[in-house]
Amino acid sequence: MPRPRPALLLGAPIMAAAALGQVWARKFLPVPRLLCGASRYASSNFKAADLQVLRTEEPQKKPSPSEPLAFGKTFTDHMLMVEWSGDQGWSQPRIQPFQNLLLHPACSALHYSLQIFEGMKAFKSQDQQVRLFRPWLNMDRMLRSAQRLCLPTFDKGELLECIRRLIEVDKDWVPEAAGTSLYVRPVLIGNQPSLGVGVASEALLYVILCPVSSYFPGDAMTPVSLLADPTYIRAWVGGVGDYKLGGNYGPTVLVQQEAQKKGCEQVLWLYGPDQQLTEVGTMNIFVYWTHEDGVLELLTPPLDSVILPGVVRQSLLDLARSWGEFRVVERKITMKELLRALEEGRVREVFGSGTACQVCPVHGILYEGQKLHIPTMENGPELALRFQKELRAIQYGTNAHEWILQV
Repeated sequence: MPRPRPALLLGAPIMAAAALGQVWARKFLPVPRLLCGASRYASSNFKAADLQVLRTEEPQKKPSPSEPLAFGKTFTDHMLMVEWSGDQGWSQPRIQPFQNLLLHPACSALHYSLQIFEGMKAFKSQDQQVRLFRPWLNMDRMLRSAQRLCLPTFDKGELLECIRRLIEVDKDWVPEAAGTSLYVRPVLIGNQPSLGVGVASEALLYVILCPVSSYFPGDAMTPVSLLADPTYIRAWVGGVGDYKLGGNYGPTVLVQQEAQKKGCEQVLWLYGPDQQLTEVGTMNIFVYWTHEDGVLELLTPPLDSVILPGVVRQSLLDLARSWGEFRVVERKITMKELLRALEEGRVREVFGSGTACQVCPVHGILYEGQKLHIPTMENGPELALRFQKELRAIQYGTNAHEWILQV
């Protein structure tokens, strides 16, 4: 890929940092104790006020509104880049033309998976304004992941403002069709040119953007079937399943292929001798049923180091609790419980939640050679569709909402 020629270096306008900081301080979670020692990484932070903007002289042709957008295949004109070293701390952040990275062959991210990432979306509302959905939660999670891999920490508010500015530069890339969005991918990698296993002395943080189509065409919701095979385990207690690490995803590709060979679209990850339901592919899982005590209930597994704290997961829980129409519970659920509930006709809907699809209904599970029918679609899916409608109203609507950051 030829490297784009840069154009004029623009000074970053200074924003009302104090007022913005007060708003974000209420959104972010407190910074937990650093796993690798606070003093090592607290020596410097990059500042959005120092952001340099280098615009491309060779902008790419933007996709036509009628053109389908394959996920993660089309990228915008610019990217955010910040380097870090143990000796000098963070460099000045910059927005630059989208280009390939130059990595040493012994880069620690390539050899030992010292790599984390995030995934969030920007939406173009009916009034043509671009809006980020609960980005504070993504920044909280990214900082936790960085701490887990002993990568350099950062100021969450400053990174978020740099991301906002990047989207502002490439805002014409945000698609306008219903259900479309701009996918935002922040990445932090260990960039130490050494084959020794240890804390990275160099790191690279960058953010890239890609316009994406709606996961489902129109307002339809296409259900998926799941392979539930206890032979395969995605994460375990004491591991790193609750962090957004690249190393969590590569090993799942083989299992996804196995699911497809057996006629399933996704994997239902089971865990432990009691075969607990944990996640669906790369999504969190929800079960909407009548509990054994006769109470209508929405259930999802708890955050116990096995489950990734999904942003959409939290949003569905928050919405359901605000309605107050049924019991909302975070607790373990096993295959034995689900099988009994299916036999007794108590299951209404099963669905996954994630950034890509928001809400994805499940209509079948292949378990120990048995095809289990899940009556999600026969029941509407009333709740899944309601969640989807509520989320879209917030993401694409023109009204102010506490979950939205205006770009």
